[in-house]
Amino acid sequence: MSGVLEGVRVLDFGRYIAGPFCGTMLGDLGAEVIRIEKLEGSEDRWVTPVVDGGEGAMFLQMGRNKLGMTLNPVKPAGREVVRKLVAVSDVVIANLPYEDLKKMGIDYETIAAINPRIILATNSTFGSEGPYATRVGFDTIGQAMSGAMHLSGDGTVPTRANAPYVDFSSALLATVGVLAALMDRQKTGKGQKVETALLRTAINITNSHLIEQAMLSLDRIATLNRGFTAGPSDTFKCKDGWIYAMTIGQPLFVRWCRLMGNEDLAADARFKDDLARGDNGEALSAIMQKWCETRTVNEALELLEANRIPAGAIYTPQQTLDDRHVNEAGFFHSMEWPGAARPIPVLQEPVKLSRTPLTIRRRAPRLGEHTDEILAELGYAPEAIEKLRAERVV
Repeated sequence: MSGVLEGVRVLDFGRYIAGPFCGTMLGDLGAEVIRIEKLEGSEDRWVTPVVDGGEGAMFLQMGRNKLGMTLNPVKPAGREVVRKLVAVSDVVIANLPYEDLKKMGIDYETIAAINPRIILATNSTFGSEGPYATRVGFDTIGQAMSGAMHLSGDGTVPTRANAPYVDFSSALLATVGVLAALMDRQKTGKGQKVETALLRTAINITNSHLIEQAMLSLDRIATLNRGFTAGPSDTFKCKDGWIYAMTIGQPLFVRWCRLMGNEDLAADARFKDDLARGDNGEALSAIMQKWCETRTVNEALELLEANRIPAGAIYTPQQTLDDRHVNEAGFFHSMEWPGAARPIPVLQEPVKLSRTPLTIRRRAPRLGEHTDEILAELGYAPEAIEKLRAERVV
């Protein structure tokens, strides 16, 4: 079954997550994606190595549905390869400082002159405008400068989220932008630049907190896992593990009071609405903690579910892999990799489409695995490819 982006060719010059995962999503949707790396391999290929050869977990996830090519686009012969690729492609992805894009010949002005239909998806830490435009950074810089880290932790030490949500969110926003640009191109015949920035993405996620601060000047500090504007909303220790449970809205809170065996709590002025329950959440958390400590995780979850109160076990990574629902619902695609001791569990599809589903059609590529194939398609003869290889262009 063909994907909705069949026939679209993407050049992925991305690094780490914010660029490459955009390419991954486009590949899952059916596009042909060529991942272009340094001759020695991009840095993200080797992060958290998990297989023989040194390839890392992140690359094995991001590299699915991609062809692999090595190229030095700074050398004149490499620039020529870039020009040939851009001329026959639809999208270029590059989450690098814009000055570097110019050096590589993949800035929008350069590639649009080669192919006016081309779409450039570019991501940086701070965007192309403003006093920080030339600064570099990673996901956690967005977390830090958006207020998210200040609002996380124990109120003493600002705490980052270990999962790089700013990077992934930027990649998803870039994917939305590319799809919109492709739709516009169908009408106008013209490409455009799609720009995301880590700080812009992070502020989008924390925007409600920033609006509250701008309007009310509350100067909130972190309260570990306890919610600010509802309660109880917290982590709770059971006899054999931890759960997270939360109530939002009066109907949920009334059901929770009934489950706790104290319906009078619903009439307590301290808990009159969500905001009051957030302000007095420590007292509500203490009540629920006492309730949880006499029950196992499963016992607590069964009772909470019976009363339709949202809750879930706090898993270790291994417990996530072993979860019955995760496995029976087919969340993972077992991807083979040469030399890997066991199949690699890659998420099957981040979003489900009923008629044109996203698919995993190929594993992540070995370093430069498809370089010769791609160059031959561009018209390079075998001897010309060997010359490029001897000159360390590919």
